Amino acid sequence: MPRRWTKKEEKERREELSNLYVRQNKTIKEVGKIQGLSEQTVYGRLKRLGIKTIPYLKIGYTHKRKLGNLINSEELSEFIGIMCGDGHISKEQVFICLGTKEKKYAKRIQILFHNLFGEDLKVFLRDGKYTILYIGFVELIAALKKMGLVEDKVKFQVGIPSWISYRKEFMRGFIRGFFDTDGSVYKLRWGNQISFTNRSLNLLKGTYIILRKLGFSPSKISGYSVYLTRKRDLLKFYKEIGSSNQAKYSRLNKIWVGTEVAKRDAL
Repeated sequence: MPRRWTKKEEKERREELSNLYVRQNKTIKEVGKIQGLSEQTVYGRLKRLGIKTIPYLKIGYTHKRKLGNLINSEELSEFIGIMCGDGHISKEQVFICLGTKEKKYAKRIQILFHNLFGEDLKVFLRDGKYTILYIGFVELIAALKKMGLVEDKVKFQVGIPSWISYRKEFMRGFIRGFFDTDGSVYKLRWGNQISFTNRSLNLLKGTYIILRKLGFSPSKISGYSVYLTRKRDLLKFYKEIGSSNQAKYSRLNKIWVGTEVAKRDAL
């Protein structure tokens, strides 16, 4: 029978295991190599310390799902916008990371994903702060990479797939998905403003171009953001683009009906 740990030892081991297994997303085998322990011992410690095992989030855990023919559409464009914002791809999995307060929007994304690909995203709560939607889908990842999406969006400066610029409904779908994830609407001293913020300059340049094509007057890129400030643009955005994220739609609606939205620290 293993020796009972002191409270200090238990806290230290829990923090170390949580860091390796949850935050760094290493497998039990990888954790064992780092700590010089067998896989069985690592698994036992996870159980002993109350750390939930999550094999489905590890590299190598995949599902042999088949991807049908993708048809370019406003819905697919919206999904690409979501992926360019809060989405991520690894070699085998698709992730979308949202805040825990975005439960209704998470449900909207699950429905959108099922309608597009016929598969269901699973949900995982991380650290009580994030809602992770995920799925192992190798063929979808290959298709997304063919469109230009990458595993490290900032390092490789991801851009917008060229086909999205072919039709206005595609462009509107993309902007909606990107706004719902990396966009904000807030009050300034003299009015309101919409922003799109991302560390990929290629993505921001593409967003600027699409907004211009749709008849908006966006600002030039500043501080990794593109802005819409004119009242005409804000109302046009509400009417023609809208939002699938209820919290952000509510803020757009306040501009439409002429009431104040919150300051910049809000959604």
